[in-house]
Amino acid sequence: MPDICPVTADFAARAAWINRHAWLAGIDLDTECRQAEDEGRDLRSVRRAIGRLKAAPAPEGAWSTVLGGKRDAAWVAAYYALNDRIQALPSRAGHPWVEPDDLAGIRAARPPAVPLKPWRGSRREFARRLHGGLLGRICGCMLGKPVEGWPRDSIRISNEETGNWPVANYMRLPSRPEDARIAARRPASKWSLANGPGTCLRPGIRGGVEDDDINYTTTGFAIVKRWGAGFTPSDVASFWLDNLPVNHTCTAERVAYRNLVAGLPPPSSATHRNPYREWIGAQIRADYFGFANPGLPERAAEWAWRDASISHVRNGIYGEMWVAAMLAAAYVHDDWVTILRAGLAQVPARSRLAQSVERVIGDCLRGLDYDGAVAALHARWNERVGHHWCHTLSNAEVVAIGLLYGEEDFGRSVGRAVMCGFDTDCNGATVGGLWGVKHGVDAIPSRWASPMRDRVCTGVAGYHETAISALAADMVGTALRCRRG
Repeated sequence: MPDICPVTADFAARAAWINRHAWLAGIDLDTECRQAEDEGRDLRSVRRAIGRLKAAPAPEGAWSTVLGGKRDAAWVAAYYALNDRIQALPSRAGHPWVEPDDLAGIRAARPPAVPLKPWRGSRREFARRLHGGLLGRICGCMLGKPVEGWPRDSIRISNEETGNWPVANYMRLPSRPEDARIAARRPASKWSLANGPGTCLRPGIRGGVEDDDINYTTTGFAIVKRWGAGFTPSDVASFWLDNLPVNHTCTAERVAYRNLVAGLPPPSSATHRNPYREWIGAQIRADYFGFANPGLPERAAEWAWRDASISHVRNGIYGEMWVAAMLAAAYVHDDWVTILRAGLAQVPARSRLAQSVERVIGDCLRGLDYDGAVAALHARWNERVGHHWCHTLSNAEVVAIGLLYGEEDFGRSVGRAVMCGFDTDCNGATVGGLWGVKHGVDAIPSRWASPMRDRVCTGVAGYHETAISALAADMVGTALRCRRG
């Protein structure tokens, strides 16, 4: 395996540049150790080496500047050597999960299929539902985007002070008195204005702004449009390199991008020195694969596997397959429990993802209310730990909560997903897309749809600014050509 980030004599001079491009180096000792333990690896033989690295002088600044401070080339070389040792470790005895990465292994480990109705809709109905999925995804993303990275308490306090708790509309800029009260109650709460002042907050919303959740939906569509239903993981990788700038990717995707540039093909691009390999990135790339396959969850999940396998493993892959299959099932079923389980029918029965989602379903069916479900979620996952905040499993539970406790109301569904905290824009987007496919574009209330002004921006070549309706129509045409092919 080639050395992707060789440690050379000039490493110290290059470290500052690497620091500014977070995730490219793939150095995150805490996350790697947590991930390896999740996978069932026996870390006893490397505990001392882990301890020595952790005892080294702490880096300056945030976790993303892991090469800063006094951690020199020798430390980095030791980290990479340890990382490679961890990846070669066997599973510990008694590990209860069966979690293959290959498609044949995943299919062999699935539970019995969930019976689904066939899709009998007209082209017009297909277009209405797909357009609903795309618009719902954009709306849900824009709701969660201003508070991405905030703990739940900060989300609550800021929205309480602006009269939007429970969340029932896009968030708005606070007045000066409101801002002072917010700061007094939760000083760490600062609105996210990365795309310009007010672009994700009322009254400044003027259409959908760029976000990776929308970039990946557009990317999935563009891949299918170019290569058809037979696209491969290598086609996905090629499209990324040609059309998606590396700094428009995050975490696992950026590490995979680095690996691809260095000549590692899929699936090695997903596994080599990638501590984020079960994070949420693949789960947010699922939507077009579900949009394009009404009533065909197995086909949708297979397309999602081809996409996910270039950057993720295990439950990182399953999250994308689960969402794609749910979207396909949402065309033909009205019951969220059936839809959730139709998604789970495409992933291994003895996986952590299946356990996580079934736990939320079980709590709901036993009568646990929304507040109780959120409390249980936060008891299982620590939102202040990056590995929990950005993991596929914690956020899959949030998606299930938003769907099950949304009472078939769009705003309540996306709002209750965002109110949970964790990866707010991703979860709002996924819940909004599922709701939109199930109910259709005309069912999304005007207070959510109108601010988008039928406009969205992406970082994908050829789609930097586009009408949502035109993009949806192109998605429909591409999907129908694939079904005929």
